[in-house]
Amino acid sequence: MRRPGLWWRGKSTPAKVETYTRWSFHFFSVVEVTAFGLPTFGLVKAEFAVWLFLAVGGHALLCAVTASRALDWTRGTRDQPVRLLVGLGVVSGLLATAAIGIAEHGPGGEDTENAASSLFIGVLVFGAGTIALGVRNRRRVPAIVFGSAVGAGVVAFSLGSAGPASLGMALAVLLAGGFSAFTSLFSVWLLAAVYELDAARETRTRLAVAEERLRFGRDLHDVMGRNLAVIALKSELAVQLARRERPEAVEQMIEVQRIAHESQREVREVVRGYREADLGVELSGAQGVLTAAGVDCTVTGSAAGLPPAVQSALGWVVREATTNVLRHGDARRCHVSLEPKGNHVVLTVENDGVENDGVEDDGVGDDGVRRVAGDPSGVSPPERGRKPGGGTGLAGLRERLAAVAGTLEAGPVDGDLFRVVAEVPLPPASSSSNLLSSSSSSSSSSSVPRSVSEEVTP
Repeated sequence: MRRPGLWWRGKSTPAKVETYTRWSFHFFSVVEVTAFGLPTFGLVKAEFAVWLFLAVGGHALLCAVTASRALDWTRGTRDQPVRLLVGLGVVSGLLATAAIGIAEHGPGGEDTENAASSLFIGVLVFGAGTIALGVRNRRRVPAIVFGSAVGAGVVAFSLGSAGPASLGMALAVLLAGGFSAFTSLFSVWLLAAVYELDAARETRTRLAVAEERLRFGRDLHDVMGRNLAVIALKSELAVQLARRERPEAVEQMIEVQRIAHESQREVREVVRGYREADLGVELSGAQGVLTAAGVDCTVTGSAAGLPPAVQSALGWVVREATTNVLRHGDARRCHVSLEPKGNHVVLTVENDGVENDGVEDDGVGDDGVRRVAGDPSGVSPPERGRKPGGGTGLAGLRERLAAVAGTLEAGPVDGDLFRVVAEVPLPPASSSSNLLSSSSSSSSSSSVPRSVSEEVTP
């Protein structure tokens, strides 16, 4: 019984909208058969009703196939189904003509006339709505609907229908066909908009990664640019002095060696600044980033008084949990709480809108490789996902917490909620009284999430 739910929840939001749109048009075919095919058995003779029912069923099946191919074309996975569209138009016209002919010249009886007239209108209405899906120039859709209505009136009048009756049929086709065509166009527009929004969110993530890479590059340039220039000048000077057999060349090379070691130290400090996680900064940054992404985020608790090692470990949890909220699911609310429990401190991150049942979306595959958003290859160096303390997935978080004797629990709870709970024991010198709980939310921050910084760290 859980398989349909797992299948549905495993889809992304755009895939859900596409599935809903496709099955809506399939349901329209069922409506056509139910509304215009089945009633014929109660209005005309059984032998005659069977033929009418088969005609309606065949037209409904053709509409379903055409709608499916037209949606594939709008998504760019197939060519435009020109033959199907032309075939559907011809079949709809022939069936409508046959229906109005039966109404006027077929077996007598008011019931037969009513059944054939409703079939006449239904075939044209559903045909026009389905054809609208596959039209490249949307401005032609009103012309298709208006042409169907005019053709319906002309055919009905030429086959013997009275003038008012023919006009009434034309108006019915115009109104109902216009509504059907509008529904089709709106469905296609909505589906395209959802995919464009999803692509925009992915682009925003990639731009954030690119911006962070540029910032990291600028920092390295600021640190290394001057030192490398000095090294180049002193090396050139040492070469000139050595050619002249001057003893000062040794002193210049010693100075080059010192500057090189100093440069190594400064680069390590830059990288260490990117790799270290400050819990207070991470809490503030998480709220700012999630709020900017349209997620109602609240943060309670304070990191004041916690040892640096504990803050760093829990900061990584906040960083990774925030990244997963942005990348996976369709969260609308997120709550982050930090509170003491006896001689432990507990960090809880809970969000809704989970699309996956498992906890395998931590960015680390079965091969231990970290997948990185914004990287054209989508894969970071294997050692970054395998070295202890280097990964940013759940496995990496557990390794970081294990270094401070902490534990991590993550998984879905209560339907579409996902909860991450990290618990770290406090050393005797840091009692729980130093942790000041606060019910007010932290101020918003427009900084890029630190998880992005980790992705681009060398």
